Amino acid sequence: MTEMTAVTANPAPRSAARPDTPPAPKALPDAQTVTEVRHWTDRLFSFRCTRPASLRFRSGEFVMIGLMGDPDPATGKQKPLLRAYSIASPAWDDELEFYSIKVQDGPLTSKLQHIQPGDQIILRPKPVGTLVHDALLPGKRLWFFSTGTGIAPFASLIREPQTYEDYEQVILTHTCREVADLEYGRQLVEQVRSDEMLRELTEGGIDKLVYYPTTTREPSARTGRITDLLRSGEIFRDLGIEGITPETDRAMVCGSIGLNTDLKAILEGFGLREGANSDPAEYVVEKAFVG
Repeated sequence: MTEMTAVTANPAPRSAARPDTPPAPKALPDAQTVTEVRHWTDRLFSFRCTRPASLRFRSGEFVMIGLMGDPDPATGKQKPLLRAYSIASPAWDDELEFYSIKVQDGPLTSKLQHIQPGDQIILRPKPVGTLVHDALLPGKRLWFFSTGTGIAPFASLIREPQTYEDYEQVILTHTCREVADLEYGRQLVEQVRSDEMLRELTEGGIDKLVYYPTTTREPSARTGRITDLLRSGEIFRDLGIEGITPETDRAMVCGSIGLNTDLKAILEGFGLREGANSDPAEYVVEKAFVG
């Protein structure tokens, strides 16, 4: 199956009173409708879908989304293919936005990348996650460290008014292989900075947002892994910051397992402690993200 379509039930017996009534389509479990799809590169795409009226979440959390898998050859039954996706839209948005890689042989993304507006996806409305303001102690400067599609939860948080109410400076770092991979984040930051409604909600607080993109394979204005730039102090010199301290700095990390491990060591070297919803501290890592 290369494109998402609604699963149709076997024709139901016709009612004697209304012989012309067509059989009702069988909706996906926890179905939501895709409203917009945008392909950024041959490896990256984003999409928006309807939001369940009952869904409440904190900016930075994730949910399980997916599609139905192929029918079992023996039984013909289908099982949902689900994966954890950070919600890229803020908590106040009427729709939900997601940002995804394309894996050609991936069980889910090989199918998900072909969705079109009007198609249905499965969305389990049980948001969870550690990349939330509640998991951090109060501070002055907030760092968002992301690679690839790990920018998704921060796409939510940089559109969240509380982010600018709680911090004097917000620094979004985004590291990708090639310049084209940065386009989603670049346009997002431009939109945030020019959004009059968000400016009004934050009383101009979005001026606190600093964007620091880097590439690791293709030459760009800034090249290098964010871990190397932190260890060398280059990022601090670029931004005119003395460094990271537990007294002033808070951080959120979302990337590959290797990046998460390296950044944990770096942040703890600066004296920061890992926090959680039940025990807030100076930094948090999203363990569910594996892209």
